[in-house]
Amino acid sequence: MRFWQLRNQKLSLERTLVMGVLNLTPDSFSDGGEIVTIDDALRRAEQMIEEGADIIDIGGESTRPGSKQVSVEEEIARVAPAIEAITKRFNTPISVDTTKSEVAKAALDAGAEIVNDISAFRFDEAMPEAVSKHECGIVLMHSRGGFETMHSTPPTEDIFKDVASDFSRALTVAHHAGIADEAIALDVGIGFGKTLEQNLALINGIGRLRIEFPTYPFVVGASRKSFIGKILDGSPVDKRLEGSVVSAAIAVYNGVSIVRTHDIKETSTALKIVDAICGKSLSQ
Repeated sequence: MRFWQLRNQKLSLERTLVMGVLNLTPDSFSDGGEIVTIDDALRRAEQMIEEGADIIDIGGESTRPGSKQVSVEEEIARVAPAIEAITKRFNTPISVDTTKSEVAKAALDAGAEIVNDISAFRFDEAMPEAVSKHECGIVLMHSRGGFETMHSTPPTEDIFKDVASDFSRALTVAHHAGIADEAIALDVGIGFGKTLEQNLALINGIGRLRIEFPTYPFVVGASRKSFIGKILDGSPVDKRLEGSVVSAAIAVYNGVSIVRTHDIKETSTALKIVDAICGKSLSQ
């Protein structure tokens, strides 16, 4: 049986896992400012679990186009108390969406099981050691450029070559730090330094990367992203549900194991059908 080894839990990959997004930021592109208090976070976490979330991905710093970095102290203050409160009440594993090792340490000490690093160890050289020391799960995501240029860096000519090269780099760093293969998941980074056509190509052709990196579960987070709005004649963020669900379904059909989404209920329902068609386990 395939599984993803987290800090204290082992998640089966026999069916698709749904990673629900819980932003604790005032400026995220989709739902910034919706969660203000710990009680808000607890209520939303409970709703997410009821809707089918297998993992809750908590972020304290927006990575939308044009966003500005916040201090380590501010990011910790946003995420650590919420993670501690949620893990005390629920058993659903928590992922912390951060590129900063100090934030990761604080989140893991508060009860997080996974670090979701959109820079795949590029932004903070201390992150691999923090992940290794805590023996937690890690998502290594492909992105290009620095924090403030991720969405404006000129596109590369061959996106598959670029993603594969960066995965190889990140995996070398991870292995050097002593991170186990069973703890690693790979994310192609839809929307980060990629053209519309490249985003579509990655979702459609992710099997090419799975052949090259067969050991690792793949993550896709296409939920509500701008490429969907462009295809749907400029649809705003709150009108991208159908496009998000279809993108997730096609990604899973092409071999993705974990889907990161804002719309948990609808995505979870759709992926049960995709799993059934693909012959995956239907158990919860």
